[in-house]
Amino acid sequence: MGFVGMTVVSTLGWYLGMLVGFTTAVVLSMVGTGFGLWAGRWAARRWLEG
Repeated sequence: MGFVGMTVVSTLGWYLGMLVGFTTAVVLSMVGTGFGLWAGRWAARRWLEG
């Protein structure tokens, strides 16, 4: 689930960042990767607990 979150949010960050420029896309993609991993793990834990 973490990998799905990383992929989705990182891709979203990339496309939003490309509206500004390449470096912004890289930075937002990295931030999105970290947030997506956290969100995916959080969602998986909630789903498995109940």
